[in-house]
Amino acid sequence: MASTNDLKNGMTLDLDGQLWNVVEFQHVKPGKGPAFVRTKLKHVMTGKVVDKTFNAGVKVDTATVDKRDMQYLYREGADFVFMDNDTYDQIHIPATAVGKMSDYLLEGMTAQVSTHEGLPLFVELPASVELVISQTDPGLQGDRSTGGTKPATLETGAEIQVPLFLTTGEKVKVDTRTGDYLGRINS
Repeated sequence: MASTNDLKNGMTLDLDGQLWNVVEFQHVKPGKGPAFVRTKLKHVMTGKVVDKTFNAGVKVDTATVDKRDMQYLYREGADFVFMDNDTYDQIHIPATAVGKMSDYLLEGMTAQVSTHEGLPLFVELPASVELVISQTDPGLQGDRSTGGTKPATLETGAEIQVPLFLTTGEKVKVDTRTGDYLGRINS
């Protein structure tokens, strides 16, 4: 149990048996009437975002979410198999919990896995990852200065937009939150 005065971004609340992450919050003290806390909450499983207002000082249930660094090993059917870096235990995480992060996940990569009472909730990758372009069409002569983009398939199978000058086999940095091209990696 925590008070609404203790809310922080990233905190997980247990409201009516469902888990919600606090995306943002704001304490409001109007000139007239009692203070309240305006929050934006994101449902852990579905990703639905709602606005909710609490009276100041009201008790809310907090959920214990265990965040651990785990190494992605391989995919087995619809599940992704991760290994805990501390205990070396292997756990199967359903594709729904991995979500769109599977587009940027390579074997051997370390990710942060959040669990609640042993149930995997979601997987977080670093803000950016480095991946190799497995296929893209060649750029045409004269297209290099126009600033245009073309589709490219990454080694994970994800497709992103890259500048025209990039070729197959080059390593690029990709934003895992938006899927945007961030730059070329010179190795």
